Order: sequence, then C-alpha cells, then structure tokens
Amino acid sequence: MSKIFDPTIGALNTSLNLRLMNQNIISSNIANADTPGYKSQAIEFETAFRNALGVGDDLTVKTTNERHLLPKDTDPVHPEIFDDPNGIESLDGNTVNRSEEMAKLSENQLMYDASVELMRKKLGMLKYGISEGGHN
Repeated sequence: MSKIFDPTIGALNTSLNLRLMNQNIISSNIANADTPGYKSQAIEFETAFRNALGVGDDLTVKTTNERHLLPKDTDPVHPEIFDDPNGIESLDGNTVNRSEEMAKLSENQLMYDASVELMRKKLGMLKYGISEGGHN
C-alpha cells in the first residue's frame, strides 16, 4: 500500500504528526504556566523532521546487501522532548512565558494548517490521476 504514495505524502504525514506533538507540548506549557517549579518543554522540530525522514546528520544506514531495499518509515515519530533552555525562571521556579508560548502555539497552528492544505492538494492530485487520468 505504501508503494502507491510518493515520498511527499510520507513527509507531510510526518510533519503533521510532529506538529501535533508540538501543539500538545505547547498546550501543556500554557496549562502549567502557574504551576510552581514547572519547566517549559520543547522539541526541536526541524531536527526531528530531518531525522524522521532519514536525512539527519546523526542517522547512518548500513546495508548488508546492495539488493536490499530500505523503506523509510516516517511514522511514528519520536522526537526528543527537552526542557526549553530559553526559559527564564520566575520566583516560584516556573520557566513558562505565557506570551511566548501563545506565539509558538499560533505559529505551530499555521504550519499545521499549511501541511494539511498541502496534503489535501496532493491527495486531490492522486484522486484526479485515478479517476480522470485514464480517460481519453
């Protein structure tokens, strides 16, 4: 089944999954903005995306036979979640900056929506190719 779809659909799927994870992390940060001692968390989206697609610097593939095909499994993704080093600790030990998190939330939502739109267009082209492409 995965042979039907080109790598763009897999990359968009990975992007959507990472954006959803990022949305959950940011939402958690906002929800815990008043929790004493809570440390703001983040993921490095671009690095996680490159690694999931197999184009990151830290991934190497070793083949034992040149005839082996190596599938790129882009789902599920497991990015590293870390304490945001840019957080400034308040008197109660909390590092969440609510206004920065809200800006991150908006940016992430825009990027998620853009990925959804690209996926919709890509699937629309595939549907067109299947339904209309064979007609002369």
